Amino acid sequence: MAKKEKVKKPFYKKWWVWILAVIIIGAIAGGGEDTDNEKTAPANTEVNTEETTATETKTDTTKENAEVKEEPKKAEKEEEPKEPEVPTEYKSALQKAESYAEIMSMSKQGTYDQLTSEAGEQFPKDAAQYAIDNIKWDWKENALKKAKEYTETMAMSKDAVYDQLISEAGEQFTPEEAQYAIDNLDK
Repeated sequence: MAKKEKVKKPFYKKWWVWILAVIIIGAIAGGGEDTDNEKTAPANTEVNTEETTATETKTDTTKENAEVKEEPKKAEKEEEPKEPEVPTEYKSALQKAESYAEIMSMSKQGTYDQLTSEAGEQFPKDAAQYAIDNIKWDWKENALKKAKEYTETMAMSKDAVYDQLISEAGEQFTPEEAQYAIDNLDK
């Protein structure tokens, strides 16, 4: 009769190895929770207890003082007027308006029309109006840029450029902005 050889399991498949691993991991994880007072506690616990009590009393007093001081700050903050939240769509319209003004040298009215146009950006009128009200732009400089484009690329006269700048079918600059452009065209 042949004797069966007993096959040994690898050590990592034994139950006691896993229990030991769990205990070690638990000890490591729990070891980080010790406070500095426990690690450096002197042998004389009576002195340590008195010092801890004194420290706790100071801390409690400090916390109470901090709470009293914080209350007026909260009241002050409540009294200050808060800026209303600006909807994302309004912010987007403002960014688009700045883009049109910078890249395409559009007029204020032209920018508004592009923002609200069904063939354009399709922003609601209130979002477009917010953008126009809050954009910080030199519209006269845009009129001048457009005037230079028309004279250089289309060889238009100053009168024709002026008409194009103020036209509702054209650039829609104000008469003041268009006149500034014409006055500064040769400079």
